[in-house]
Amino acid sequence: MPGLTITQIISGAEGTYEGNLKAYFKIIFENASNLANPYHNLRHMLYVTEQCYCGASRHHIKPRDFRNLLVSALFHDFNHSGSINGHDDLEIEMAIRALRKYILPEDVLFIRYIEDDIRATQFPHIVNESVMSLNAKILRDSDISQGLDDEYLQQIVFGLGKEMRITPREMLQMQEKFLSRIEFASAWGKVKFEPRRLQRINEVKTLLEMLEEGE
Repeated sequence: MPGLTITQIISGAEGTYEGNLKAYFKIIFENASNLANPYHNLRHMLYVTEQCYCGASRHHIKPRDFRNLLVSALFHDFNHSGSINGHDDLEIEMAIRALRKYILPEDVLFIRYIEDDIRATQFPHIVNESVMSLNAKILRDSDISQGLDDEYLQQIVFGLGKEMRITPREMLQMQEKFLSRIEFASAWGKVKFEPRRLQRINEVKTLLEMLEEGE
């Protein structure tokens, strides 16, 4: 799977899941209100979809379940307000409302599973890991891993910081604390992201020290 692009994933190029996601991409591209948000934007939605594809492939998920996971990834922040106000439950319901509006006929029978996966991303996390499906674990791991991506300074420090209405330095300080306590739920997530988590903590500490130099 190295080098697989988001267009290849959406097109179902490898045949690892049922059908393709072209219709859903068109729906999101033409209807979602959050695509230009500072953080909860199209890039984040596609990043999470890419990571879910990787996690599902490593866990050898069945094609139908694989499709359900990717649909949940694409919709998990649909119509996000772009404001972190402590009411993520409302943001989740907005995403689920969009899912119910736009779901394709071939996915209607599985909507409950897709909705459950999306609800597992509500932050702070309220769905206990012990009752989560493998799909939900992969989706949650993918969602919180954005801070470990190479684009984290832009996406997290400036983008998410803007949605939270705090300064970039304050966001860096929060990232150090956040990364110190997060845990990954799936076997794939633990292997892929735990080493990156430790590296990122050290990097954030170094960046904060650099900002403090000369003050």
